[in-house]
Amino acid sequence: MVTSTAAYLGLVALVACQRIAELRLSRGNAGKAFARGGIEHGRGHFPAMAVLHTAFLGSCALEVVVLRRPFPGALGWIALSVFLLAQGLRYWAIASLGDRWNVRVIVVPGEQRIVGGPYRFLRHPNYLAVAVEMVALPLVHGAFLTAIVFSTLNAAVLRLRIRVEEAALGLRRA
Repeated sequence: MVTSTAAYLGLVALVACQRIAELRLSRGNAGKAFARGGIEHGRGHFPAMAVLHTAFLGSCALEVVVLRRPFPGALGWIALSVFLLAQGLRYWAIASLGDRWNVRVIVVPGEQRIVGGPYRFLRHPNYLAVAVEMVALPLVHGAFLTAIVFSTLNAAVLRLRIRVEEAALGLRRA
């Protein structure tokens, strides 16, 4: 019989594999953007984002194992549902951007901003999805400290990232 902890660790491992696949897709899409004359913006904050996201997944697992967090019942199921909905929003955003999606801020001069899909409703749907995931994934198995710490750190990084991206897109001054 699989325990709730083992199932949760499997979910975290699945998300890690998903992120690795996304990095591969991103690398290919970035290459296409550079081939079209793309210019990268905000390169300096990217390593901090990468470390944050990697440490987040590790912390999800470690808090549950080391602190022996029990499955929180209804809250865990609600958090899982919210996490899955956030995944849907993320992949809707990624699909809407097509080969223009990547994990870096690369803007191809002259290309119009995408305003379809979830971008009809939100300027940064992918960032909203990631922010929701950073709360929901840890709460699936009661990792409250990870949810609080990494959501706070992610908010600080996203604040900078969104400023850089909006300046690169001409939506605000740098």
